Amino acid sequence: QVQPVESGGGLVQPGGSLTLSCSVSLTTFNIYPMGWYRQAPGMQREFVARIWSAGTTEYAAAVKGRFTISKDNAKNTMILQMDDLQPSDTTIYYCYLDSGDRHWGQGTQVTVSS
Repeated sequence: QVQPVESGGGLVQPGGSLTLSCSVSLTTFNIYPMGWYRQAPGMQREFVARIWSAGTTEYAAAVKGRFTISKDNAKNTMILQMDDLQPSDTTIYYCYLDSGDRHWGQGTQVTVSS
């Protein structure tokens, strides 16, 4: 069973930073694309960022220039560094690993508020 596990959410003031982590216990972790979506209550899940096995990255327009996605293959961990956070970034963030099937984490809450 492939089960990503997110951590690092929390409360931050506007303009602040948070780092989300997504860990997966999988010996072939490094060969799969991974990414982040976010979803507010009653809304569709929204793409945030993606990283391919070769390290190529993609970002949603809303976060480009503020968020950075990366992978540490030695630690089986994907990172989402979020800077200059805004109240509009408040929602639950989900990571996934795509092995042909998408395996989702349980989500982590990010709240941006003064």
